[in-house]
Amino acid sequence: MRRLLSLHALLVYLFLYVPILVIVALSFNESRRGVRFSGFTLDWYRALFQDPRVLEYFLNTLVVALVSTLVSTVLGTLLALGMVRYRFLGKELLRYLLYIPVVVPDVVMGISLLLLFAFSRELFGFPRLSLFTVILGHITFQLAFVTLVVRSRLLLLDPALEEAARDLGARGFQTFLHVTLPLAWPGVAAGALLALTLSLDDFVVTFFTAGPGATTLPLYIYSSVKLGVSPKVHALSTLIVGLSACFLALGYALSRRRV
Repeated sequence: MRRLLSLHALLVYLFLYVPILVIVALSFNESRRGVRFSGFTLDWYRALFQDPRVLEYFLNTLVVALVSTLVSTVLGTLLALGMVRYRFLGKELLRYLLYIPVVVPDVVMGISLLLLFAFSRELFGFPRLSLFTVILGHITFQLAFVTLVVRSRLLLLDPALEEAARDLGARGFQTFLHVTLPLAWPGVAAGALLALTLSLDDFVVTFFTAGPGATTLPLYIYSSVKLGVSPKVHALSTLIVGLSACFLALGYALSRRRV
């Protein structure tokens, strides 16, 4: 039975990761077309860094990811702190509402945001689809993930530590800054890295909320694939996967740190 379960787990991992490994291998393929490996080369990576469009789209992706991650991390941390440390009307309802962006399909989120921005533009003339609307769209789903991760960390903290700090004369903000935040920092960092990874990889929400001049790397890959898959796309996909994997690994390591 154990061997059967091990074989099943192996097949699942192969199904998940073999396509990614194939893309990585083909990104070093000398051949321009096909899946036949004809030789090792780094020309496709050189072509990426010499393409001004790719650099522009990379900058757009980075700006969206960093700004949305910063905002969602601050708001998510404060929201998680309020949910754990305070009692208020609708607290349980709010906790369940946080799961909606997690379980709702991305295409539904994207269409909903597009309709919201269109309705707002009809009433107030603002906002037009741009990097700003992409950032707002990313915050909507990042906020839920950050809040859930930080909340799980705060639940592990002993409230007596904060009470001891207040007994010694520390005010609310001082207690948060010198006691709560350092203890919750691994969870905050893990939530931020998860949010950053989700933003870097996002295509669907970005597709519905981006306007002219707001092209990101996932959108560029999608438009390039429609013209035919090339090793240049493989190389770009490999870089995104590698960057996301690093952030996820770091976030996992931080989340596993004990209080």
